[in-house]
Amino acid sequence: MSNEVEETMKRIQSHKGVIGTVVVNSEGIPIKSTLDNTMTVQYAGLLSSLVDKARSVVRDLDAANDLTFLRIRSKKHEIMVAPDKEFILIVIQNPSE
Repeated sequence: MSNEVEETMKRIQSHKGVIGTVVVNSEGIPIKSTLDNTMTVQYAGLLSSLVDKARSVVRDLDAANDLTFLRIRSKKHEIMVAPDKEFILIVIQNPSE
């Protein structure tokens, strides 16, 4: 993993309220994470499939369009997902902080 990615993850992780960051490859396999193994695998698997579904919805609505960002807010957390061609960046944060 490139130095640039390492620096970006450190910068994101230092933000107030950030609980964890996960980088997932195109197959849905976590390749870098600040969470424990169980949480990493759970977030990687569930959000990879959600990104696929969300991308399909966006493309079905407009074939020339693509998913660039996904933000999910629950009572406890806010999950921000930035899908790219080869990777998916997932950031979990506590929105009340």
